[in-house]
Amino acid sequence: MLKLRLLTSVLISAGVLSCTSVMAASDTASAKDKHAVVAQSGLQGNLKQSQQLSKLADEYYDKQAAYDPLEATYNGDTRYDDKLPMNLSQAVRAKQVAIWKDISSKLARIKREQLSATDAVTYDCLDYELKANLDMAKFDDHLLPINQMENVPVTLAHFASGQSAQPMKTVKHYEVFLRRLVQLPTWMGQATSNMREGVKRGIVLPKALVSSVLPQFAQLVTDKVEDHAYFAPIKNFPNGFREAEKQRLSKEYKQVLTKKVLPALRQFNQFLTQDYLAASRNSSGFSALPGGDVWYRALVRDQTTTSLDPETIHALGLKEVARIQSEFVALGPKLGYSGEPAGLPAWIDTQKQYRPYKTEAEVLDGYRQIEKMVNAKLPELFNKVPKAALDIRAEPEISRETASDHYTQPAIDGSRPGVFWAVINNPADYSTVGMKTLYLHEGQPGHHFHLATLQELDIPKFRKFGGNNAYTEGWALYAETLGKEMGLFENDPAAYLGHLTDELLRATRLVVDTGLHTKGWTREQAIQYQQTTLGYSEAVSRQATERYMAWPGQALGYKIGSLKIVELRQKASSILGKRFDLRQFHDVILSDGTLPLALLEAKVNKWIDSQKTN
Repeated sequence: MLKLRLLTSVLISAGVLSCTSVMAASDTASAKDKHAVVAQSGLQGNLKQSQQLSKLADEYYDKQAAYDPLEATYNGDTRYDDKLPMNLSQAVRAKQVAIWKDISSKLARIKREQLSATDAVTYDCLDYELKANLDMAKFDDHLLPINQMENVPVTLAHFASGQSAQPMKTVKHYEVFLRRLVQLPTWMGQATSNMREGVKRGIVLPKALVSSVLPQFAQLVTDKVEDHAYFAPIKNFPNGFREAEKQRLSKEYKQVLTKKVLPALRQFNQFLTQDYLAASRNSSGFSALPGGDVWYRALVRDQTTTSLDPETIHALGLKEVARIQSEFVALGPKLGYSGEPAGLPAWIDTQKQYRPYKTEAEVLDGYRQIEKMVNAKLPELFNKVPKAALDIRAEPEISRETASDHYTQPAIDGSRPGVFWAVINNPADYSTVGMKTLYLHEGQPGHHFHLATLQELDIPKFRKFGGNNAYTEGWALYAETLGKEMGLFENDPAAYLGHLTDELLRATRLVVDTGLHTKGWTREQAIQYQQTTLGYSEAVSRQATERYMAWPGQALGYKIGSLKIVELRQKASSILGKRFDLRQFHDVILSDGTLPLALLEAKVNKWIDSQKTN
């Protein structure tokens, strides 16, 4: 009897048996024995399916990490810190696609209906991600291996600084990074080959983007090896290195850079400036590429995790722009502005009182003051906060001209905090107007609450480190709206304008991104639209436009994801009334980590139903 009670209690908690089946099992001794056999079989089946899924999820993560070692480094997975991605070659890409198909086939053999609720989420996420990978593998992104937003040589410069994801604290770390540098000439050789093929097939970057990336590579072509960004580790040895180790590493770095890396960089830079720039295109959007319309629509699906088409998104963007601009009517007089409401963002940009900083340190301190205000309010909105610390740092100089403010998640082993990287080109030009909203987005409770909490969850690694743009950026944009509930804008109309302007930016992205890639908008047309709508300078509008040109569809996820979370919150609040608890709602949104929006909606709907009966 004891065995039967223990078995059935386990099965009830696992969801294999219902209370009714347990009651029926006590009718007769033979019935008990029969039900025990069935129950034992069910438990083994459930456990077997769970184990198979766990093994498959681990296989997927490990094989992905091997193919994308830079991403593994960002994740704090140090196994591949001496490797560069080599999937620019056709043979390697084919192997990667074959792996995705194999894992997808294995996943289809797992009986989803026998999985626990938690495992079912993992199943659905893996299924979604594999299908998305295979869908995007049909296109020729390997022919566009660099742009001003991201490229391997500049990423390595970040790593060499010791301020990014690559560990640079021990002799072994130095040796591992040097082995990674040794592979750069091979990567650039393959990139050059692919870009030459792209020229033949008409799949090339817009000329404006090539012009923007050239200064980055110019900085990587130095006359003296000691002046090179990759030599930074040798100029910044940590304490504890023996003199003999310093001399050996210095000699090895000089040799590798002088004989292998610098010549390859010079050759690649020459190819860019002489050959590729001349062959680059004058058009701006993906519609100008062979098959570009289909390619862009696939990117939209991938980045929004929805079936929304570009035309619908464009119209939604225009609607959101009008809604947000309507708030400028009441806000302008509070700031001393009496002109046309649409001109408010441009006017505030001319007000010098919102540019009080003289040094980079003062800007960073300004963010730390905002952090104190936010920390005081978080307990009112969240039951849980991430365990990992958040640091605030200035973007490295090499990428400041083309970078956007961003966040990097903490290392999974706790060796590195989450970091909010603020792009500070000229402190005297740095405005306080948008700082509160930017901190909410990049720091707390935006990316840090999502991505640092994600690492604490007991879920497979591919879910900890993978995911999708619509949830990730959608949550961060939603987090900006919480500033109003925190009281951050109550007595600060300029900061509230900053909030609205940032929200307006995400709405204009729906218009500009789809305009560039499906409606034939020129780069200049997109720049002008943003200057008029956002009040941005020509330089800032140009930088934003070129980002959308380089990353088609990426900017759509922010607003699409945020609108979905807001919609779900409003639905829950409306249905539950006094039973609605905002902190619990936030727990529901964050507790499974990154989800495609359809899965997120199903999860919230299930939670709403459960709260009705509580």
